[in-house]
Amino acid sequence: MAQRRHLALVAAGLLSLGAAPGAGALEMHGSTYFTRPPWKVDLICYNTTVWAGAPEYYFTIELNPQAGADLGQITVQQTRGADWSFPYNVGMTRAFLGRPRHEGQAVAVQAQFDDKSRLFTLQFPQPVPAGSTLTVVLRPWRNPSTADTYLFQVVAYPAGPNPVGSPIGLGTLRIYEALAW
Repeated sequence: MAQRRHLALVAAGLLSLGAAPGAGALEMHGSTYFTRPPWKVDLICYNTTVWAGAPEYYFTIELNPQAGADLGQITVQQTRGADWSFPYNVGMTRAFLGRPRHEGQAVAVQAQFDDKSRLFTLQFPQPVPAGSTLTVVLRPWRNPSTADTYLFQVVAYPAGPNPVGSPIGLGTLRIYEALAW
């Protein structure tokens, strides 16, 4: 009975599976979804004092092996923090498989940054396979000028036509005043 209902939905055009190349993505009404989206992001920075030059912000995402789709894009948007104007070196954005300090194979990434909305859009020309651990490295020219807790909302998009994003969490970055001795 369930199989007949599934076939009826496919025939009616309400549900189709397997349209994203090699990913077995879930498609409904012409949009691509994860069947099991990533649900957590880790943000690490090893240099967390105000005005520190050339820090690296590591955003790590674990992709579920049963995600139903490979990862095509993520967005990272600053949603909280006292400094809304610290600039990024967008050309130094990079990605790799693995975690910080355990860097694996490089992953091609195309980065765009909208300073007004504080939004990074990171596209992967070759989708990142489900089951992978991906780290994206953002490089500001310097840390924010004000000590505070900075939050970054991360959204993952499956590879495929008209991808629907899945919010996967907030990366938390604490920036501290430098100690005077």
